[in-house]
Amino acid sequence: MSPFYTRKGDEGFTGLLGRGRFPKNDLRIEELGAIDEANAALGLARSWVHSNLVKSLVIRIQRDLYNLMAETAAGNENAEKFHSIDADHVAWLETQISELEKMVQIPSEFILPGDSTAGAALDLARTIVRRAERHMVSLHQAGQIPNVDLLHYLNRLSSLCFVMELYENQVNGQKATTLAKGDPLH
Repeated sequence: MSPFYTRKGDEGFTGLLGRGRFPKNDLRIEELGAIDEANAALGLARSWVHSNLVKSLVIRIQRDLYNLMAETAAGNENAEKFHSIDADHVAWLETQISELEKMVQIPSEFILPGDSTAGAALDLARTIVRRAERHMVSLHQAGQIPNVDLLHYLNRLSSLCFVMELYENQVNGQKATTLAKGDPLH
């Protein structure tokens, strides 16, 4: 048998960190998929960013997301064994946002993504993080995810992705962001 497939998921079920088999459309599996997508989108962005600062931030975030996925996959009964995302991680994100805010011009209205390739990839990551956050809200409200810091982390991460997008656009020579309510020809 190939090391790249097991056929165990052919019936539409998958395993979660010693917790048995779950339907692949279970909300917890949807959440894990959204976090995985966010991580992949951040990897794509990292391959295009010019700033070493943003590259290092993204690597740290990607590592955090692997830990966040593990805790999400663990569930209440063994979440403590996989607990690693806490208020300190959320505070770290807030510090990074504050530092980058000092270096960019924050637009006064909505912007159109696409002023740079890296910026667009970071914006795509932001939207995927938002989806993961929505799923996490549902899981938390249903009592399936006890660690509220996972929800806080995703909320701050989407903000950091936005500020990193602005910073990366600036690093790429974009003087001003393209506003959503601008001239339709520009």
